[in-house]
Amino acid sequence: MRHTVSSGQKEFTMMHAALSIWILSAVVCVGRSHHHLGHGQEETGQDTAVDPGTSSVSLVTSANKEFTYSLYRKLAAHADLQGKNIFFSPRSVSIALAALSVGARGETHGQLFSGLGFNSSLLTQANVDQAFHTILERSNKLSQEDTSEGTAVFMDNRFKPHPDFLEVLKQSYFSEGFNVDFTKTTDSANTINTYVAEKTKGKIDKLVENLDPNTVMYLISYIYFKGKWQTPFEPKLTKEEDFNVAENTKVPVQMMNMEEDVDIYHDLAINTSVLHLPFNSSYSMLLMLPNDMAELENAICPGHVSKWLKWMKSRTYDIFVPKFSIKNSYKLNDVLTQMGMTDMFGDRADLSGISEGQKLAVSEVVHQATLDVDEAGATATAATGIGITLLSFRHIPVLKFNRPFMVIIVDRITEDTLFIGKITNPNE
Repeated sequence: MRHTVSSGQKEFTMMHAALSIWILSAVVCVGRSHHHLGHGQEETGQDTAVDPGTSSVSLVTSANKEFTYSLYRKLAAHADLQGKNIFFSPRSVSIALAALSVGARGETHGQLFSGLGFNSSLLTQANVDQAFHTILERSNKLSQEDTSEGTAVFMDNRFKPHPDFLEVLKQSYFSEGFNVDFTKTTDSANTINTYVAEKTKGKIDKLVENLDPNTVMYLISYIYFKGKWQTPFEPKLTKEEDFNVAENTKVPVQMMNMEEDVDIYHDLAINTSVLHLPFNSSYSMLLMLPNDMAELENAICPGHVSKWLKWMKSRTYDIFVPKFSIKNSYKLNDVLTQMGMTDMFGDRADLSGISEGQKLAVSEVVHQATLDVDEAGATATAATGIGITLLSFRHIPVLKFNRPFMVIIVDRITEDTLFIGKITNPNE
C-alpha cells in the first residue's frame, strides 16, 4: 500500500536537475525452531572522542533514537494515515539523510543536521560519517546471514559528482555505485529494481515505477532483517480468531499461541502491556498493547524502551499474537519538511557538495518497508504442558494481541531501533 505523505511540492525542470532520494528498507521476521542462544557480547568499538567521555557513535545513536519517535509521531498524526498500519525503519531513513548531508552545504546542511537531531556544536560531518561507518560495520558483522544494510548510488552517465562525495559514501556508508542512463527510464528502473530485489531477498521488487528522465542520481538505503525466534510458536496451535480493528469492526486473523515463560512489563504510567520476544541474536521484538493507543503514541520515548528491557519480569503467560504481513510505502517530503528539512526540496537547495556544475534539488524521499511475522515452519513437537490439568490450580494469565498494538524491533545491546510501527489491521 502506497501512502503519499506529501503535498504541494514544486516540480523543478528545465533549469533544475532532479535529484531523487529513495529510501528503502525491508524486514522479514520469522520464527524457526532454534536452540536458545545467549544474548551475545557487546562490541566495544572505540571511536574518536568528540567530547571527553562521549564518542560520536553514542551521540549519533542517541540522536537516532530521538529521531525515531519524532518521525513516528509525524506519520501517526498525518491525515492520510489515520486508522492505517504504520511501519518503517528510522535507521534506514536517518542513514539515507546522513548520506545526503555529506553533499549538502550551508543552510541545507544545517537543516538536515538539525532535523536528524545532530548537535552541530558537538558533531562535525566527519564525526557523523565515522559513526555510521561503525554502526553499519557492527550491524553487518553481528549477523551476516540474517541482517544486511547499506546504501547504493545510481548516477546518470552524464552526471559528474565530486569524487570526494562518492568516496565518503563508499567508505562510511558502504555504498555501491552504478552508472545508468536515466533517459532510458524503463531500463534504469529495471536496473534499480533488480538491485533492490537482490538485497531484500525478493521482498521488495518494484521500488521504482515512474522514473523522471531528468533524474541525475538515486540514493538508496536498504535494510534486510530476518529474525528467528528463540522460542518458536507451534504451528498446530495457530487458529482463526477475531481481531478488533475498531469498536464495531472485527477481522479474522490467524492467531499464534504459546504458553511459555515470557518477559512482560506492565507500564502502569501509560496503561500499556509490553511483551518481549527475543530473536536468536542481539535483536528483539517488543509488542506494546495499550489501553489507549493515542496515549502510548504521544508518550513513548527512548527511555521507555530502556526501562522495559531492564525491568521486564519473566513468568508463564498464555500469549496470543496474530500472524501478519504488511507492506507500506511512504513519500516523506511533507513530513520531513514539517521536521525543518525544507530547503533541500526547493530552489534554495544547496547540494554543491555533490556536484557544483548544476542546480540540484531533492525531488522525492520515498521509504518502503515490509514486515512478515509468523511461526514459519517450526518443527512439529509434542504439545506437552499445554492442556489444563485438574490438579493444577495455578492461574496462567492471558495476554492477547487482538486489538491495535505497536511493534518495535530493537537491538538489546545498543537499544538502537531498526524498525517501528503500529498494527491497526493485520490483514491490510
